[in-house]
Amino acid sequence: MNTKFDEYLEFPCAFTFKVMGVATDTLESEILEVVQRLAPGNYSPSSRLSTKGNYRSLTLSIRVTSKEHIEQLYQQLGAIDDVRHVL
Repeated sequence: MNTKFDEYLEFPCAFTFKVMGVATDTLESEILEVVQRLAPGNYSPSSRLSTKGNYRSLTLSIRVTSKEHIEQLYQQLGAIDDVRHVL
């Protein structure tokens, strides 16, 4: 990835991720598993179900240490099968 996070952020800092995916029973646990592996901590994401209940979005603030750390989180979260978008 060729991002400019390092130009706009001072590390370490809290960075908010919004992850949207298919509303499965395991979506939240899969997301938290990736986050715990890459940035261990105590997370309690806020969660919202779509109007029809087909999709769920989770928003969580993660303490990141570098541009590469953010990029790694984007890539790993996006690689989860049921995830459709990571913002």
